[in-house]
Amino acid sequence: MPRWLPRAVILVLALVACFQLGSWAFHQLIGLLVNILIAFFLALAVEPAVSRMAARGMRRGLATFLVFLGVFAAGAGFLALLGSMLAGQIVDMVEGFPRYLDMVIDSINRTFHTKLSRLEIQDSLVHSDWLRKYVQNSASGVLDVSATVLGGLFRLLTVGLFSFYFAADGPRLRRALCSVLPPAKQSEVLRAWEIAVAKTGGYLYSRGLMALVSGVAHYVVFAVLGVPYAPALAVWVGLVSQFIPTIGTYLAGALPTLIAFTVEPWYAVYVLGFVVVYQQFENYVLQPKLTARTVDIHPAVAFGSVIAGTALLGAVGALIAIPAVATLQAFLGAYVKRYEVAGEAGGGDAGGVAGGPAGGPAGGGPTAARPRRVRLPGLR
Repeated sequence: MPRWLPRAVILVLALVACFQLGSWAFHQLIGLLVNILIAFFLALAVEPAVSRMAARGMRRGLATFLVFLGVFAAGAGFLALLGSMLAGQIVDMVEGFPRYLDMVIDSINRTFHTKLSRLEIQDSLVHSDWLRKYVQNSASGVLDVSATVLGGLFRLLTVGLFSFYFAADGPRLRRALCSVLPPAKQSEVLRAWEIAVAKTGGYLYSRGLMALVSGVAHYVVFAVLGVPYAPALAVWVGLVSQFIPTIGTYLAGALPTLIAFTVEPWYAVYVLGFVVVYQQFENYVLQPKLTARTVDIHPAVAFGSVIAGTALLGAVGALIAIPAVATLQAFLGAYVKRYEVAGEAGGGDAGGVAGGPAGGPAGGGPTAARPRRVRLPGLR
């Protein structure tokens, strides 16, 4: 046996063990890494406001605290208003449920010539086996729901803490990161950071604009139908559908549909139909155009990035996919060389390019390709 073989075997086994240990640690920490990623993008979102307040002489930590306090107060006030409205509507719906049930039963009896009775239906439901099994399963799942709620609160606090530190210590974090890099690389890191801040702000601006359009459109429908609390419901639909990925649309449409049912059962159908139609308009017409203007990426790229982000990280990936792709595209665009398109005059589709300024003089041969630096948008 060669003398180097035992050492090679030991080295291979050590590398395999290190790989297995690293893979295990990564899978154990994937939740924490995702939380840090969310916190980083939240810090980028509040970076302009914090920097503006810090430039006026306010301490950066205090500025970050005030920004987060304002966001928390606005969210808490909205949830409190929505909770009181929802509680009142649930009470009204429960009190009026027998009347709605009588209306549905009378309609069925007239249409199909049956003799259904509400008391008989209630008695059959109360003594049914599936209701008893459902209650038992619900009672056993209370602990699971409680654990899920506590886990969500802990994750929310973790994200908030990291995002606060990222925003408050942003300059210090950039200096610490750049201090371990050579000077040539430091400018690239700072450029990428500025691009990320600009693109994340543009993404939030587009989301806020879509929330405004959605809220106005739904408010008109709710007001025409006479749905109670139309302004609050419109704000709910606009914010939830835009800032809660994947399931936000369903949560946004469920509440106004439920409240419209308390007014008139057919109104719930109308509201649900409008929510579905508007969502298609938003997905295929409004969102691609606004996203292309605010974050400067092609609508097809924006749509594909959301699908890819959802496949990789679920709801979190859908939320941060567009600003991440826009940042990467703008950063690479500053260093990718682009060349003028060379073509022959009268060459079909290429003729318009070849005959113009970009393609050289018309009637000539292919022009010499001249490298051109792409100027980074938003940066001097």
